[in-house]
This record gives sequence, structure tokens and C-alpha cells, in this order.
Amino acid sequence: DMKRIDDDPVRCADQETSEHMQAEIEKAHSDGDTLGGVVEVLAYNMPPGLGSHVHWDRRLDARLAGALMGIQAIKGVELGDGFATATRRGSQAHDEIEKASDGRIVRRTDRAGGTEGGMSNGEILRVRAAMKPISTVPKALDTIDVLTGEAAKAINQRSDVCAVPAAGVVAEAMVALVLAQAVLEKFGGDSVGETRRNFESYMLNLNFK
Repeated sequence: DMKRIDDDPVRCADQETSEHMQAEIEKAHSDGDTLGGVVEVLAYNMPPGLGSHVHWDRRLDARLAGALMGIQAIKGVELGDGFATATRRGSQAHDEIEKASDGRIVRRTDRAGGTEGGMSNGEILRVRAAMKPISTVPKALDTIDVLTGEAAKAINQRSDVCAVPAAGVVAEAMVALVLAQAVLEKFGGDSVGETRRNFESYMLNLNFK
């Protein structure tokens, strides 16, 4: 429910979780501290085949990771189950493939997060980015005065307690830019109409029946 997310103060899809998040933010504010968090971006109705399994600089997952890591304070990115897959056996980490009743090739799960081999696989694209707490902490941290070399306290001029909801908006925009670039590379023409025609022709010929 995008309206529910957009109307929520912390852009969370679940009401109960949102209330817990807001309570933690208020507590951190009272303690003179800051908070980080994780944002998740989903892209639906993805066509398979965006990106490249050959060129390192055209891999869709690499481009998404680079775009999200380019956002200030983002310290980690994962697609699908990401780092959790490193703790699993292969039989529990990968998505099994089957044919749906309408003839489409689908995956029983989406652990890969919509990309395989550097390309979109037609499943929901799921990417997460971890944002560190803002460094200008009201509870001043120890540092060094660069003029004197002596121990000092960091100066706090102003600080948001938590910028994660705002980072989610930026992350959506960055993912959209990467996907738009990938779409134009594969289907692009001299006009929107030509691009749409190329896309529709491509999808029409994806026949697995």
C-alpha cells in the first residue's frame, strides 16, 4: 500500500513496526543520540534480461549497489536475502524454478531479490541499504583538535536524530534511475513510443509455453 507508506511518518508499511520505530527515535532524541537503519526498495513487474551477465560494468546488481552506496551515510547494500545467504547451504540459498499454470517460468521464492548473473530475472526486485547513524551526535564524541593536536570534543551544530525515512526516498529515486538506464539500453529508441514498441515486442516473444 504505497499511500500507507507515503502517509507514514517513517515511511513504514506496518503500523505496529512504525510505532516502535517512532518510539526509538523519540528515545534517542531524549538521550542526545542518533539512529541509523535499513531502507528497502521493491520494483514490481520487472522484465527479465535487464543488465548483463558478461560485462562487469553493466551488471544490474552492481549498478544498483553503486548507486545506493553513493548516497551519503549508506554503509552496506544487499539484494534479496543478501548477507543472510552466506550462512545457508546452497540448497537453502537459491530459488527453485518451475512453470506456472499460465506457462510462465517462475521461481518458488525470491531469495535472489530479482537478479541472477547480473541480470533481472523477472521476479520482484528487492534491494536494501544500511544507513549509519548521523555522525553529528548531540552527545559529543571524543576527537582531536586539528590546530593544536590536543584532545577535544566534537562540535555539534545541529543534527537530525534519524534520516533513514528521507534516505528511503532518495534510494527509490536512485533505483528508478538505474532501472531507467537499463531499460533504455535494452529497448531504447528515438521516442517513448518507439521504446514502448520495442519493450512490448520483447515481452510478447518471451514465450515459455
